[in-house]
Amino acid sequence: MPIATVNPANGETLKTYQAMDEEEIERRLQLAQATFRTYRATPFAERARLLNRAAELLDDDGQDIARVMTTEMGKPVKQARAEAAKCAKAMRWYAEHAESLLADEEPSETDVKDSGASRALVRYRPLGPVLAVMPWNFPLWQVVRFAAPALMAGNVGLLKHASNVPQTALFLEDLFRRAGYSEGCFQTLLVGSGAIDDILRDERVKAATLTGSEPAGRAVASTAGDMVKKTVLELGGSDPYIVMPSADIDRAARIAVTARVQNNGQSCIAAKRFIVHTDVYDRFAERFVEGMKALRVGDPLEEETEVGPLASEQGRDDLEELVDDARRSGASVLCGGERPDGPGWFYPPTVIADVTREMRVHREETFGPVATLYRAADLDEAVLIANDSPFGLSSNVWTRDEAEVDRFVRDLEAGGVFVNGMTASHPAFPFGGVKRSGYGRELSGHGIREFCNITTVWHGA
Repeated sequence: MPIATVNPANGETLKTYQAMDEEEIERRLQLAQATFRTYRATPFAERARLLNRAAELLDDDGQDIARVMTTEMGKPVKQARAEAAKCAKAMRWYAEHAESLLADEEPSETDVKDSGASRALVRYRPLGPVLAVMPWNFPLWQVVRFAAPALMAGNVGLLKHASNVPQTALFLEDLFRRAGYSEGCFQTLLVGSGAIDDILRDERVKAATLTGSEPAGRAVASTAGDMVKKTVLELGGSDPYIVMPSADIDRAARIAVTARVQNNGQSCIAAKRFIVHTDVYDRFAERFVEGMKALRVGDPLEEETEVGPLASEQGRDDLEELVDDARRSGASVLCGGERPDGPGWFYPPTVIADVTREMRVHREETFGPVATLYRAADLDEAVLIANDSPFGLSSNVWTRDEAEVDRFVRDLEAGGVFVNGMTASHPAFPFGGVKRSGYGRELSGHGIREFCNITTVWHGA
């Protein structure tokens, strides 16, 4: 993929960039290493001042960078503005909480004495330059949720962003520089995916984090494993959205629409498989389909647009293949399912019913505004359908029965269970999955400690 801004609403190439050569990559690796030696000793108060300043600048630039994101990957501009505001909020959260999250931990006096020490503690120390391989779907948020905790922990960042969002990637580098960070604290590497392996193998790079596809995660994990380097992976998701009879069905159906088509349906944590108890299936399906049909699809720069184009032509082709395979295999398409005429990589909000295990759409992630509907006879079957997936990122359950809630929390194979609401990320809560959705956690105290050297300090008597 060339490093370029291609407007997905019309297919027009707006800007292209030359990939950095080996000499420039080497210069930036040297700079990252040298900067880390001094930045790691920066007091928390100074780190917080810099990150708060970055948040202020992001608030000031929110309108402009929102239009850039929309032009680069097609999200409705309202959602792009909300993404920028969310990033500023996360920066402030880590600026406020990082010092306490990384405070020294002291074992009990009994354990200290039992170890033969006069004093002991656990200290969190930064690792060094961390490589972040990030996707295009949330081009600001995916990066900031890594960068904010990493910088507050005393690490420095090297960003390899998706090749179709180069303007957003360069904006982030400039944002941190304008905030007062040294040049080497956060650098954008304009390189193709073929350069990742060599960069990750470089001894100066101490760890990596990746959000993206399962094949990309396997490649990074394989290289990092060969080099014995820490990684955090957030990969695909095919999140279940379970509706039980005691739920507020109208509200569940209304929020289900947003949960499926947020970010044009291109979100790892978007609800994708809607598993509904047979007693309320027909009622939910009717309202859900009505809501999907009513969505306004169009130019993502228009304020009224609710669903814009997919980010790439290949992405639309892949989604269309899943729908066509399901249709050929006997699934019912309740709405959508046909590529519209005209420019741009649009695909209509689509609902598919009568899905079977043999269909590709049952096993593969639908990265676009396509929902699959399942009928469950009872709670046991709902759990079986939900867990019948290679992914385990998050999940949504709708019920007023606390016993059912306890059962879902116990048995669903996912990194999150959201009860009577849709999945969302927040800096205070850990984010990540199990199975082929990856490993490790971002956000919260768990996220900031992922790229720390957890050091035991022991003093003899």
